[in-house]
Parts: sequence; structure tokens; C-alpha cells
Amino acid sequence: MSWREQYPFSSHYLPLEGARLHYLDEGPRDAPVVVMLHGNPTWSFYWRTLIPGVSQTHRVIVPDHIGCGLSDKPQDYPYTLEQHICNLAALLAHLDVRNVTLLMHDWGGGIGMGYATRHPDNIARLIACNTSAFFEPVLYWPIKLARWPVLGDVALRGFNAFALAALVSGTAQRRRFTPTVRAGYLAPYRSWRDRVAILRFVQDIPMEAGHPTRQTIDEIESRLPLLRDKPLRLFWGARDPVFTVDTFLAGWRKRFPEAQATVFEDAGHYVIEDAHERILPLLLEFLGNAKTP
Repeated sequence: MSWREQYPFSSHYLPLEGARLHYLDEGPRDAPVVVMLHGNPTWSFYWRTLIPGVSQTHRVIVPDHIGCGLSDKPQDYPYTLEQHICNLAALLAHLDVRNVTLLMHDWGGGIGMGYATRHPDNIARLIACNTSAFFEPVLYWPIKLARWPVLGDVALRGFNAFALAALVSGTAQRRRFTPTVRAGYLAPYRSWRDRVAILRFVQDIPMEAGHPTRQTIDEIESRLPLLRDKPLRLFWGARDPVFTVDTFLAGWRKRFPEAQATVFEDAGHYVIEDAHERILPLLLEFLGNAKTP
């Protein structure tokens, strides 16, 4: 089996200024909308195990952020959180969708919550998986190294070290990453040019007080109370060295004390990869399609 057989979805493209955005649009067009937002260094392939089940009763929209997946990868582009939020807003406005549910992972949290805090009246539900939408002064040490000038360029763009390392450290269930699955994750990132967004996402982590994206993150965090009345579900891989339970899951619980969280002790950062069979029925229950067992 090739990775494309595991990704049997129709491609759609939205022209944006400077690039084309690739996205999937599965399920009934008049059904409630779920938008799945990936992080770095993944792409819409990350959601392939959930799309078939959710799209039975929901319209499922899954973009590849510019520079990722099957979207264009311009070399001179503002790869910032602010730009990715604007791109998501443009896509949802183009599709004219209402009352959306956001399902977010990794950088998808900042992008999705950036959209949600600016358009709270268009949000029905929120689902967060090993992600953040607020600043925490911690950074996993390999990511610190990846942010070093020159070293980051050579490692991430030259050797694809970030994507390759994620296939090792991102999952607690190593058997999940078969050769076919590995090929799927790596397929869009075959060359120096293809890996531009992988590096730019790492550089856009706003650790310094004067970093331009710090303002964006702070604005998102300050507006999170606007979403307190929205149902929020948390699915978390406990063996994630980046978005840890003690810091980041605790951060969500502090800001959204009503949220229900399910922690998978045997799952890592790629929690959907590790636990999709267990997550899908819980997700459908949250969306209103299944009763509690």
C-alpha cells in the first residue's frame, strides 16, 4: 500500500496572495462543519484516520498551511502566526461556513484560537490536542537548537532533521509509523525548498519578549475569555516532551475549567496517530453523533 492509498481525498485549492492553499472538503455540504488544523512538521495527512468517520455526518475541512503539505511553498513569504490566521480566515470566508468546530493540534492551536478569538460568533465547539494558545516560558531543548542561526537551516532544511526526529519522538507507539505512514508524513518535504515552512514555524516560536509573534499570542490569550461559553474538549498524549501535561494541559484547564480532558498515558505528541481508534468515538460523542457507552 502506498501513502496515497491512505489519503484517498479530493484536493481543492484556494488562491491567496502569493500562494495557493490546499485543502480537503469531505462530507455533506449542508452538514455541521469541523475544521481540522495540523501543526509542524505535519500536514493534512495527520488527520487521515479521523476524516472518514467524522465526514459521515459532518462537513470536514482540512487545510494545509501555506508551506506545508500540498499547499504552495513560496520561499519569500511571511511565515508568521498572524499570516496563518489570516489565511484560515480567508478560507472559511471563501467557503462561507458558519458555526464551525475547530479540531487543533500543535501550531493548529495558535492558528485556530487566533481565528476563534477574532470570530467567536462563528465557533460552535473547540477541540485541542497537544497544543497551546498561550505563552509558556518553556521550550524543549532540541527545538532550542533548531532555532540557532545556520544550524537550524542546515539541520531542518538540509537534512530534514525536524520531520525525521518527529517520526521518532512524536509517537509512543512506534509500530504505528510503518514505512507507508513515514512516507506519507515526509512526502511533501523532499527538498531544501520544500522545507521552508518547517524552519519558519520553529523560528516563529515567540520566546523573546520582542518577537513579533509574542504580540499575536498575547492578544489571543487576552481574548480567550470570549470563548468560555464554547464547549471545549481536550485529547492529550501524556508522553509528549513538548506540550507536557503539567504545563500545557494544565494551562488549558486553568483557562477553561469546564473543559473535559482525556489523557492517553501511552500516547505521545502525535496523539491522533497513537490513539485515533480511542479518540474517534469520544470525538463523535462530543460532536453529538454517538451516545456514551
